[in-house]
Amino acid sequence: MQQVEAVRAYLLDLQQRITSAMAAIDGAPFLEDRWEKAPGEPLQGNGVTKILEQGAVLERAGCGFSHVRGTRLPPSATQHRPELAGAPFEALGVSLVFHPRNPYAPTVHMNVRMISAEPAGAPPVFWFGGGMDLTPIYGFEEDAVHFHRVCKQSVEPFGADRHAHYKKWCDEYFHLKHRNEQRGVGGIFFDDVSDLGFDGGFALMRSVGDAFLGAYEPILGRRKDMAWGERERGFQLYRRGRYVEFNLVWDRGTHFGLQSGGRTESILLSMPPLCSWAYRQEPAPGTPEAELYTRFLPRREWV
Repeated sequence: MQQVEAVRAYLLDLQQRITSAMAAIDGAPFLEDRWEKAPGEPLQGNGVTKILEQGAVLERAGCGFSHVRGTRLPPSATQHRPELAGAPFEALGVSLVFHPRNPYAPTVHMNVRMISAEPAGAPPVFWFGGGMDLTPIYGFEEDAVHFHRVCKQSVEPFGADRHAHYKKWCDEYFHLKHRNEQRGVGGIFFDDVSDLGFDGGFALMRSVGDAFLGAYEPILGRRKDMAWGERERGFQLYRRGRYVEFNLVWDRGTHFGLQSGGRTESILLSMPPLCSWAYRQEPAPGTPEAELYTRFLPRREWV
């Protein structure tokens, strides 16, 4: 299908551009793992996982492309589209999570994707999703404002109300319900976008994907060389535990991949290399650690 091939070509190029830029900052290359699903597995298809581990700047950074086909859409993909339940489908996407070594440099996530389904007796249906969000360990106002400003600029051409809608959607999505706590300072998130048609949805996806480096590179550049010690490292590992909790308990993309028989190593490339948990750990009032909870995690308008 011509539309699918156009999306595939864009996503592979996006993955290459992002990993090349990050490798230049870190000074170490991403390792490339090309994979293909074996015959007889629930999903068929292929992908490219690129990962950098134990770099000078990025302690663990994964950026994966996947293009898979299945005979039946899993429940996580049809909860808002019951009429497509059980339809054959294709799913393409690029997903990344970068965990910097420096605790002052925030973790970042970005994902852009397209799913197409072929319901019996009807033309193919396309819908798009994606977004990006920032998860600081130590908050900086200028970083959060910059990130949100770039996010807003990326979606504004597609409707004046989209940024407010997608920003709220991000806040609601990246919420640890079992702790009543935000994962980070948010960004934008959208899913099941079909109202723009294929051309409009693809343009929206490209705009968000193309905005990522402009949103994150300046922040990483400001924070990667800041001095830090054992205290900051301990808090970083503790907060990374929240990241793991969200991904395993609430993340719809993780559930989609595992439910549909996806490649586990690629699905879990978002996990940090190290993290920790502690019983009822609460930072002392007035500390930079406490400020994360009081000033940065509560939902607010940044731009």
